[in-house]
Amino acid sequence: MDSHLLKTLVTVARLGSFSAAALELGYTQSAVSQQIAALEGELGAPLLHRRPVGPTAAGERMIEHARLLLERMDAARADVRRLSRPERPELLLAVSPLGMDAAVARALARVREAEPRVRVRVRVLARRAVAVEVAAGRCAVGVTDGYAAPGGPLALGDLGSVRQAGAGEEPCAVLLPAGHPLRRRTAVDLVRLADAGWLDASGIAAPLADLRALTGGAFPAAAGYEGQDAAALLALCAAGHGLAVLPRSLAASASASGGGGGGAGTAEGTTALPVRAPRLVHRREALFTPALDGPARTFLDALPRGA
Repeated sequence: MDSHLLKTLVTVARLGSFSAAALELGYTQSAVSQQIAALEGELGAPLLHRRPVGPTAAGERMIEHARLLLERMDAARADVRRLSRPERPELLLAVSPLGMDAAVARALARVREAEPRVRVRVRVLARRAVAVEVAAGRCAVGVTDGYAAPGGPLALGDLGSVRQAGAGEEPCAVLLPAGHPLRRRTAVDLVRLADAGWLDASGIAAPLADLRALTGGAFPAAAGYEGQDAAALLALCAAGHGLAVLPRSLAASASASGGGGGGAGTAEGTTALPVRAPRLVHRREALFTPALDGPARTFLDALPRGA
């Protein structure tokens, strides 16, 4: 199957529009329609409903395969290009906003000590995007984060050949604004806060959908934050826009800081209340493919493993 046809199918399904897909891909709308028709003719099955535009059952299955095929083709291109370039060696690390910590930075330093010519680059991406970049071969290795049961792996979906390895976990805490009625407690069951106002900030905090699934509570969103900046989220929590479940060290650092000046400093008066139930931890994981070059292997060997 022609990879261009697969890319067109995935794009039309994602955008829900032939014209929008044509604009993004640089084709005419009629060319997009012809490509979809050609793919349907090759497979002998309709893949997209036309009005409104959306995948058929066969289309849903084909799109799943197409995404994996396109990712593997990107990985193959990246591998060949990397081998054909006699340039300075490089380690490109994909990392989620809360994936980076002192241990990751020290592991990167170990790479430079072992091979001084290596150029280290860090690319900050959304949690799931880290896995996609590693699977596609655009980054040699990744570190992502999320929330899970103690010792349990992160639910990242089908990663193809990408492997997951625990890189540490820590307990969680709820960040409460100044004056919250529960601020003097030593710990809290999340179900007791299920009807409070929450910040919908799934890029950094524990996703509200996960908290609902764990407890059966409502966890209504009082406000939403779609960014990746932890300091901005802490400021919103401190200003009373909603509660958030965070790694305990991050929540504690916010509640310990004081004064103005923006960033985490605006969290003056907040309280980091440890989560007692349900059992939930913030977890970091290293993501990598079986074929690792020297710098990537050195990084993984230097990274503390756990859980």
